[in-house]
Amino acid sequence: MKSLRLKRALLSVMLITGGMEVQAALNTASIVASSISPSCISWRISGICYWLMCTPFGCTVKTSIKVHHFIPEAVVSTYQASGGNPWTEMSLVSQTAGGVENAVTGALSGLAAGGGNQEQKFPGTRKSNVRFKYADAIGHPSTSIIGGQIPGYSCNSAATPLVPYFLSTLDTLVWRTGVPESVYPEALIPGRREIGSTSAQNMWGNLYPRSGFATQQDDYKSGAIVAQRVADIITRTNQIHVYKPLTGNPSAGYWPPEPVKENTGTQNHKWQQLSPTLSMSCSVFPDTGKIAENGNYAWTLWQPYSCCKRRGQTFLYSTDIN
Repeated sequence: MKSLRLKRALLSVMLITGGMEVQAALNTASIVASSISPSCISWRISGICYWLMCTPFGCTVKTSIKVHHFIPEAVVSTYQASGGNPWTEMSLVSQTAGGVENAVTGALSGLAAGGGNQEQKFPGTRKSNVRFKYADAIGHPSTSIIGGQIPGYSCNSAATPLVPYFLSTLDTLVWRTGVPESVYPEALIPGRREIGSTSAQNMWGNLYPRSGFATQQDDYKSGAIVAQRVADIITRTNQIHVYKPLTGNPSAGYWPPEPVKENTGTQNHKWQQLSPTLSMSCSVFPDTGKIAENGNYAWTLWQPYSCCKRRGQTFLYSTDIN
């Protein structure tokens, strides 16, 4: 009897711990499920659009409602070792691209591949013990599900599901050296581009240079800083990085988001934590988050869109509801 009870107890523990591992694993299915978050989507009627509708019998002004909501654009992951993307199905993507990193680091004296609390070493200089993160930005698998499914009531996303917008292993030269961004005014002038502020006592670190190195004792904050840098890069064009821009083109009755900008509250963008813990709500950096034991993190980048249904040949103007 005791043996049977012991076996049942062990079986229960195995089932429970097995379930915990499944819940902790970040896969495409869990990412899709996490996007059904009303607080992150924040759908609302934001105004009225006016259209000029002309027929052989004359022209009239038509109206349609203007809606505003957030769309999950990309999954941004920061992690310590090549191929360590916590998104299970995408870990091989960055690992495959690691050949470029090995070629670049092998050709440059003083640069070594690898991540974690690595030291960037150049001949004749002292070691700089800072945290290094690899990073990927992949099109969110639900971006087309949340956006554009109901004409006039949901806006089309500029992102394409599962498309790599940034792989740090392909951007090795800039990602590991910070050149030339380390001499940009944003990197040299204190307070120019920083996450948080000294006055609010929540200063996390500098955005520039947008590399994989971050001076931060807290590993979660280090990962978040790097994620913010990636979002800053991909939502702009003509940046000195190897990446695919994630930007939309404004058109009649369609207003895609502005580039990501730090310290703007939830009006410009939101972050939804996916790993090491999956949250069903969104926030912005600085925030609070659990430090991952393996140093690997993932967030969904949400951005706001506004649009209205076409009701005529010519868009006249729109009015907003405060």
